[in-house]
Amino acid sequence: MDTLIRYEAELRLGFFLGVFIVLAIAETIVPRRALLMSKGKRWLANLSILFINGVSVRLIAPAAAIGIALFAEQRGIGLLYSVEWPLPLKILLAVFALDLTIYLQHVMFHAVPLLWRLHRVHHADLDFDVTTGIRFHPIEILLSLAIKAAAIFVIGAPMAAVLIFELMLNLTSMFNHSNIRIPVVADSILRLFVVTPDMHRVHHSIDGDESNRNFGFSLPWWDHLFGTYRSQPRMGHQGMTIGIPAFRDPRQCVALNGMLSLPFRGGHDRDAAISGELADDGGKVT
Repeated sequence: MDTLIRYEAELRLGFFLGVFIVLAIAETIVPRRALLMSKGKRWLANLSILFINGVSVRLIAPAAAIGIALFAEQRGIGLLYSVEWPLPLKILLAVFALDLTIYLQHVMFHAVPLLWRLHRVHHADLDFDVTTGIRFHPIEILLSLAIKAAAIFVIGAPMAAVLIFELMLNLTSMFNHSNIRIPVVADSILRLFVVTPDMHRVHHSIDGDESNRNFGFSLPWWDHLFGTYRSQPRMGHQGMTIGIPAFRDPRQCVALNGMLSLPFRGGHDRDAAISGELADDGGKVT
């Protein structure tokens, strides 16, 4: 356990770099959409905010979620520590429960205007590629860590489950934001088990009835269960516009200082609350 704690940061960094490089190469070879902006400035800003987030988490909670799980395990805190079930079953249940927590958190960050101000940094990206999946405001990252900590304590998630979940979330966040063209048949099969780029791209639509759908990050089942699933954007993947109506200026949406100050700017964008019925889901995949 001590070894896991000691090398958790290195393990996550190595995993992140490996997945990031593979996806970055893949979306260059088989891109889904043409990007509006050059990658240079966007990637520099998105990777810079990732670095700030990593430093912030390590300064405030050096052991992050793994350390929280160890603390709960040592004291037997949580529902799963009150039952004598096999460890593999506990790990599986904990991973599902943590993924459901992130789904509900995501819904909440869209539904509560104050939280949406933080989350809109993620949605204000004018393009959609692998770096969009790592673009979050530092305050949102710290709030997310607090929510995960509470969930770990309630669930009694084993350390192994937390590590699996963190790696899974890291992988799927980059994968489902990647600009990779996946054949329609393959996508339709994959999205039975995992959130695909075509599924999640709908969530980044400029249209509010689409951006308030497909909240899942890893598992697609919660969107089906809670009625927030939408198959395709009405304008097709080539015709849809990415981003937020109120924020189209690259100085706000792409530059690092603009991203960090975005939650504190005005602008009454219409994605702030979840409302309205699911629009007609028809149309071909394009």
